[in-house]
Amino acid sequence: MHPEPVDVTPPSASPPPSPVRSPSRSPSRKRKIVLGSLLAVALAGGAVAGVAGWRILQQKDAKLTTPDEVAGLRLDRSERAASTADYLRTAIGAQIDLDESIGAVYADPAAADRSVLIFGGTTLLLSPERDLDSLFDLLSDDTGKVNGLKGVDAGDLGGVMKCGTSASPEGDMPVCGWADHGSVAIAMFPGRSIDDSATLLRDIREGIQER
Repeated sequence: MHPEPVDVTPPSASPPPSPVRSPSRSPSRKRKIVLGSLLAVALAGGAVAGVAGWRILQQKDAKLTTPDEVAGLRLDRSERAASTADYLRTAIGAQIDLDESIGAVYADPAAADRSVLIFGGTTLLLSPERDLDSLFDLLSDDTGKVNGLKGVDAGDLGGVMKCGTSASPEGDMPVCGWADHGSVAIAMFPGRSIDDSATLLRDIREGIQER
């Protein structure tokens, strides 16, 4: 009787264990949304800064002149008008550091009591509205508080324009002013309405401002 054969074949190798996969490193959906939002804000901020920078470059080199005639008005060269204009031009120079300043009285040929007094100047203004408001404050110190200030259309030259009223012996007098990144000016309009004064100031500005 022969003995049972013995199996000497080595046991077959067991299959290698499956590699353990590390957790996914891709950002979660929530993180993607947050990063996307931050990028959008950054891009929007860059766009705003670019628009503001372009506006400054476009407006900063302004010049103001006082021609003999503008918007149907004539420059008043009388001693009294010159004295008043010089006084206000000096006052604005003490309030805002200007490169150049102007002051003038323009007479209305149709009505002697509707002369327009305008004063202002040119320099680089980073905050035009703030500088315009400081000029209204200066005028308030000299002539009485300017009341009811409100924004009005600044016209094609841009910037900011506001109008209000100041008390005078003849009644409330409209006061309007503009400011951009290169100039600031205020004018007084006795005998006119605020709407008429705003329209006239836009016309005057187009006649005296250059860039």
